[in-house]
Amino acid sequence: MSVTKQQEAEDSDHNPQVVVTPTGAAHSVRHDRSLWRDLTAYWILGLCNNYGYVVMLSAAHDIIAQFNDEVISPEGGNGRECHLVSTGAILLADVLPSLFVKILMPFFPFWVNVRIGIAVAFSAAGFLLVGFANAEWMALMGVVITSASSGIGETTFLAYSSRFNKNVISTWSSGTGGAGVIGSLSYATLRSLDVSPRDTMLIMLIFPAIEAFAFWLLLRRPQVLPVTTVESTEELISDDKPLVGFKEKMSYIKHLFGYMLPLCLVYFFEYFINQGLFELVYFENIFLDRASQYRWLNVDYQIGVFISRSSVNLFQLNKIWLMSVFQFINVIYFLTEVIWFYTPSIWIVFVIVLWEGLLGGGAYVNTFYRMSKEIPPGRQQFAMAMVVQSDSYGIALAGFLAIPVHNAICGLPASVRGVVW
Repeated sequence: MSVTKQQEAEDSDHNPQVVVTPTGAAHSVRHDRSLWRDLTAYWILGLCNNYGYVVMLSAAHDIIAQFNDEVISPEGGNGRECHLVSTGAILLADVLPSLFVKILMPFFPFWVNVRIGIAVAFSAAGFLLVGFANAEWMALMGVVITSASSGIGETTFLAYSSRFNKNVISTWSSGTGGAGVIGSLSYATLRSLDVSPRDTMLIMLIFPAIEAFAFWLLLRRPQVLPVTTVESTEELISDDKPLVGFKEKMSYIKHLFGYMLPLCLVYFFEYFINQGLFELVYFENIFLDRASQYRWLNVDYQIGVFISRSSVNLFQLNKIWLMSVFQFINVIYFLTEVIWFYTPSIWIVFVIVLWEGLLGGGAYVNTFYRMSKEIPPGRQQFAMAMVVQSDSYGIALAGFLAIPVHNAICGLPASVRGVVW
């Protein structure tokens, strides 16, 4: 007895899956006419989930300036003008809550609707707190809540992706890259148009609403795969079986280090640059003032991230560790640049920052795309939720290191750019 045409039509509106006939034979439904809904939804979810996180980092310089007017300005006027609190402090507020959430989430029940409801509510609350902040603690609390929202969303959406077509990983990654470009560009543009920080944050409340629409209305509910025959179940080897229990999950983590360590290093290096050194890169007497230079360097970086996170279906790179080596070279360049000011043009910096973003985005998307192909389906949900923590470990370490390094460089005599193009 074969599967009826009606059943095939119904199945074709869902994710490709195994259909089992009464005789025990199995075949896959190849045509999925509504796959575009899942791919589009995951792009939007990636965009909205990371949007608030990006905006808070783009606004870091302004948040600090709003409540910290003091700058380091040594006697004689030969010192560097720096905020006493580096943007690394905002980075820590923006990543530590997310990291804490990512560590806990894999061990909690996978109540997807509850998780996403909390993520959407936290995202909206974060924008409101930062927008209406009249004290530094209130602004930082808004950053913290936004970070928690991003952490809940990222672990949940990536784990949930194991129930969909594997290409949702590429559209999710592209969406998170799009969040970087749209978030940093929208913030920089609105501030350039003299829109107040409060109104800027209120405008951005549309993104939590879009996230809710994409998840509950656009994304299809995954179907539970039919129960296969006893014979096919017995063919599953132990490595393919889903992980059950805390002990079994903990013992499996060591198998994920090959994915986690390179990703952690890439993000450690790039966020050390972004939050410890970007603020100190300064070109005098050009078309951008100091604050604008910081904002547009962030936009440039996010463009690189977006391009590379959208490229996995065209180009794959398995050697993620190679990207960490290149990113370390970028650290050496920026560290020496902010000390000696030897780069003759800001356009050279823009090119290097774009390259930095390409490396970071490439490491992210290639890591998770490899996992979608290499990790057994029964273990992908836990594996995705664990590996997604690794970038946050690197970012958190970068934030802690960025603060003392930033302050040490600020204490050095100011350099004069000898050659200017």
